[in-house]
Amino acid sequence: MIGLFVVLIIFLIAAIFLSFGKGAFLIAGYNMMSKNEKQKYDEVALCKFVGKIMYGISFCLLLFILSEIYQNTILLIIGIVLTIFFSIFGIIYMNTGIRFKKNEQS
Repeated sequence: MIGLFVVLIIFLIAAIFLSFGKGAFLIAGYNMMSKNEKQKYDEVALCKFVGKIMYGISFCLLLFILSEIYQNTILLIIGIVLTIFFSIFGIIYMNTGIRFKKNEQS
């Protein structure tokens, strides 16, 4: 349980950092792009969205901790389902459409 709590704190710190539009180096895939590729994306919008997903996953971690404290498997199941949902939703949302691409018309 202590391990989950430590991970929860780390995720919350990362979520707060990303919510301010900073910390793009924390986003896997984005930090591996070349500078030319990175210039095509709205870094602040991408960071803010990933921060929101991190808040959701942090909530799921809180549910895991509460399920262990109260010995309630329903909370654990809800946390697992929400974690899967947030992960799949985030991947699909970020990789479909041009939501985070900068406008080429300047």
